[in-house]
Formats: sequence, C-alpha cells, structure tokens
Amino acid sequence: MKLSVLLLSLFALLATQALAQSLPSTELVADSLEMTSTDTETTALCVGNVMLTGTNLKITCDRLEIVAARVAGEDDTIGTMERFKHLIATGSVRIVQGDREATCGRAEVLPREEKVILTDEPVLLDHSTEMVATGERIVLLRGQRKLFGEHIKITGPPIKDLGPGAEAALNPSSGSTAPVPAAPDA
Repeated sequence: MKLSVLLLSLFALLATQALAQSLPSTELVADSLEMTSTDTETTALCVGNVMLTGTNLKITCDRLEIVAARVAGEDDTIGTMERFKHLIATGSVRIVQGDREATCGRAEVLPREEKVILTDEPVLLDHSTEMVATGERIVLLRGQRKLFGEHIKITGPPIKDLGPGAEAALNPSSGSTAPVPAAPDA
C-alpha cells in the first residue's frame, strides 16, 4: 500500500509538472520506489523493471535515480518537483527518443544542460540514417543532433556510386577505362 501511495504521489508530481508546461503526462513504473525530500530537492530511487515515459522519451532500466529541485516555500512531505536536475539510469538501459535508440549500462540525463551521457558499452542507433555509433563514452546534445565522445566507431549504409565511370576510375585493373577529359585550348 505504501509503495502505491508513493508511486501515485510521484506520478502526480510528474504529471503536474508536465501539465504546467502544456505537455502530455509523464509515467513512472517500477517494482519498488523510495522518495525523500529536503528543503531544496526531491530524490526518487526506483528499482526493478523501471520504465519512465514522457514527451517523445521512453527509458527502461534496472535502476533509476531522479533528482529534482523543489519549489521554494512548500511544507508538503514530498513537495512538488520544480525542475529535474538529473536522471541516472543503470543496468540494461534502453532509451528511445524519436528516431534514435540507445542501449548501454549507464545513462546520465542532464535536462538543464540538455545533455545525455552514455557509458558502459553504449550503442546508439539512428533509424533515420541507419547509422550506428559505439564507443567508450557517447555524449548527445538535445536538439542539435550532435554526438561526441571517446573511442567512437560509426557504421552506416554503403556510400553510393559516385557516377558513371567511377568504378573504373577508382579501380583501373577492372578492364574498363574512364574517359580522360580533353586538355583546355590555349
């Protein structure tokens, strides 16, 4: 019963925040949840079959820690979360946002910096370009379709033919010869 009350409270807090921003509601599901608040922030620790869905975002993992700033002057036990400071997902992490999908062992979502940091064998798949990025650490910047990191390897679809005669020009032993352009008139 206590868990149900805490989950409903967190859901209500997340939904209130989403409605205030005219966004669809956010839903958090987990096998267990523990939430604590201080005067300045609220922390939620979710464990087991965690799924967080929101606007154009779905995160599934084994463990999720959420830290959010509290609205000043509240006397409620849990308090209304004003802004997310960070979300740290660990264990079989999968993040789907738009046409991108990431899997890794650890993901740190930093909404204030509009940044996601993927570590522990990250793999990023962009369905729109068929590009796959792997690396030791991959950093994504929101709204910029930008990624960077360490020891990055990117795999994509084959490069298309460069035009008529391109294969012969690139491989003279193929038996055909590419036309040679005429020299300009003096």
